[in-house]
Amino acid sequence: MKKIFLPLLIIALAAGAVQAQKPGKMKMKHDKGMMDQKLNLTEDQKTKFKSINEDFRKQMKELKKKDDITVKEWKAKKEDLRKEHREKMQSVLTDDQKSQIKKMKDDRQAKMKDRNEKRSEMMKQRLSLTDDQSAKLKSMRSETAEKMKSIHENKSLTMDQKKEQSKELMKQNKEKMKSILTDEQMKKLKERKEKGSKQKRVI
Repeated sequence: MKKIFLPLLIIALAAGAVQAQKPGKMKMKHDKGMMDQKLNLTEDQKTKFKSINEDFRKQMKELKKKDDITVKEWKAKKEDLRKEHREKMQSVLTDDQKSQIKKMKDDRQAKMKDRNEKRSEMMKQRLSLTDDQSAKLKSMRSETAEKMKSIHENKSLTMDQKKEQSKELMKQNKEKMKSILTDEQMKKLKERKEKGSKQKRVI
């Protein structure tokens, strides 16, 4: 993610231009419009993004129809198409726009860090964590963030491999948390997560 954040942001800013407006897509279209404004995209750039995305989707659609290649070959081809797509998208942006995207990424990470710190403090109070437990959880989160970053920046991995390794990392985190929290605290944590999930479904 060149760091993965950059291509993902580039893909996101152009996605709305070629997607039909469906239920649940309103926010994506709004976010895309905000990106357009912040990066001050020209009409020519917007047109190029639309063309690149349409071509990418067409190639992916054709790839899905192929049944004369192995799964390994299919995944390799899919990754090649994604890489080519990201490179084409980046080639449309100016250096200033790329710098602006980097700044937005840094700002987002700073806000995320602040939210995580606030969430940690709330978790400490709600679960009655000891200072030692809080310290261990903080260390675990920091270590996880570094590992996740390493996975995302590993250019030798395909997108599917990155997803699989990220999933495994989160699974390991869950086991580590069990060794830090008491059974009662784990029960409270599970109840809060289930309550949060129900509220999201209602919304």
